[in-house]
Amino acid sequence: MPPPTRWGEPQPGPLQRLVARARSLFGTDGSVSAQSLRPLPLALQRGELAERYLGAERSDDHERAGVAATAAMERAVVGAEWWAADLWGHRALWHFERAGMELAATRAARLIGDVRASAGDPASARRYYAEAISEARDIGAEREEGLAALGMGRAAMDLSDVTTARRLAAIAVDLLERCGAPADEVAAARDLRGEEKEVSG
Repeated sequence: MPPPTRWGEPQPGPLQRLVARARSLFGTDGSVSAQSLRPLPLALQRGELAERYLGAERSDDHERAGVAATAAMERAVVGAEWWAADLWGHRALWHFERAGMELAATRAARLIGDVRASAGDPASARRYYAEAISEARDIGAEREEGLAALGMGRAAMDLSDVTTARRLAAIAVDLLERCGAPADEVAAARDLRGEEKEVSG
């Protein structure tokens, strides 16, 4: 399935996201300010998760709103509803940043990268992985940094940049091993790196 032709955001300049991250947080179909979000689209205002999110948003409970938006994003991913997943992911990121929840915001940025990569848009995914790597490094979250490096490596592979993909995979292996990440995450990074496996017998 091709990615949405429009993710609901203006295209940033090459340094805009790194220099002024707040300017690249988006709501429904355009940019949002650092102080407010645009209204949730009517199409997404139905269901238990949406009600939970809207209640938290109305009461300015950013932590609860971020958690609800993340759950809604994960549900949309299961249904391959990429536009909805991306929108929920951006709202989760915005709320977690307002709540000062740096680790949760870093994870949200990584998950947006995952959404865009899964939707067939690895070029767009890279900027979110880059943000997650930078933020994870700043707060010492090695697992998130490793997972974001793995995601960026996969995006590079999808773009036929094998050298960069292998280099990022090697970084991911090192980070994930060092922090004691689950074995399946380490194995995924090793697979991308192209590590030769021993053949028994």
